[in-house]
Amino acid sequence: MKFIVLGAGLMGRALAFDLARSQGVERVTIADEKVERATGLARELNSPLISSQELDVARFADVVKTLRGHDCAISAVPYRFNAELTKASIESGVHFCDLGGNDQIVEEQRRMDAEARRKGLLIVPNCGLAPGLGNVLAAGGAKIFGEGLDSISIRVGGLPRHPRPPLNYQLVFSVEGLLNEYSGKARVLRNFQPAEIDAMTELETLTFPPPFGTVEAFLTSGGTSLLSEMFAGKVRHMDYKTIRFPGHCERFRALLEIGFGSSEPISIGSNLMTAREVFMELLKKKLPSAGPDVVLLRTELKGDGRHSRKTLRYELIDNYDENANISSMMRTTAFPTSVIAQMIVGGRIQGTGVRTPEQCVELDPLLSELGSRNIHITQEWL
Repeated sequence: MKFIVLGAGLMGRALAFDLARSQGVERVTIADEKVERATGLARELNSPLISSQELDVARFADVVKTLRGHDCAISAVPYRFNAELTKASIESGVHFCDLGGNDQIVEEQRRMDAEARRKGLLIVPNCGLAPGLGNVLAAGGAKIFGEGLDSISIRVGGLPRHPRPPLNYQLVFSVEGLLNEYSGKARVLRNFQPAEIDAMTELETLTFPPPFGTVEAFLTSGGTSLLSEMFAGKVRHMDYKTIRFPGHCERFRALLEIGFGSSEPISIGSNLMTAREVFMELLKKKLPSAGPDVVLLRTELKGDGRHSRKTLRYELIDNYDENANISSMMRTTAFPTSVIAQMIVGGRIQGTGVRTPEQCVELDPLLSELGSRNIHITQEWL
């Protein structure tokens, strides 16, 4: 199996790390527009399977040429490139996965379904943590739950182990991705019907075991992927919320409400910029991006379940890996994506076309593979 990882950032590093340590993988190419970054990462990971290459993913013809000779391409670059990368993968004749997170981009990719089918390829957007793992838990849990399913709730968050005010947050993934989640619309089910609700609303509190205690959760965009489409008319209530430490939502939402998320151009001296661009630079400078982190996940399905049990809960508390120097967000986002890519190439996921993980990934094999990587998800009837 031959893979190419597009992007040599944090997620690209975790993807290459896992792929190079997986049985049956023959070659892993790390491609980045800054060849020194790709080369440095290959040197750091120190595997004979890993090589590096210079590639600007905005240059379509170069991407098509570079992808050929691989079995599957995995995008670890910002989501805005994923539609064109999907098109390039289809033209190159290679399977494709990405970390996703933006509903409009996924809709563009889905419009390429017929072309991917004609080429016998499988394109799987939204393979990360949420969307991704949380959605596979929801879809797989629904099969286990049986009839009478009333609601699905997915709650996921990457948190610093040592939070610092005022936002009590550290950058565990890209600023662009964070603002995308916070400023879009959340796709939900309300009274069996799909609906779109503003992000950073419907605040609630949850309790996790010590040392976390009480945390908050609020609606964000992109997390449900196609679940609202899959379960429309079947499940009364379904949503995805992001977990943060208490107070984060109110403080961050206030900044967005006064315009820091706006993409409208403004003049700053002789420069023409947007408030969003300035805000992203400030967040990069002011928020920590290093240090131990933790990922909290809780997916619950409720209703009249089997044997009169009313709630099926999946829960994950995953910590930073000190030995490999890989954050929990990197592990829980990149490792499921790596596993799905390997399943595609290995023929363990059937079908062709453009399909999200909740549509095509079986729960038990994914949990087994993640367990072998020390990502353990508990399953409990309450």
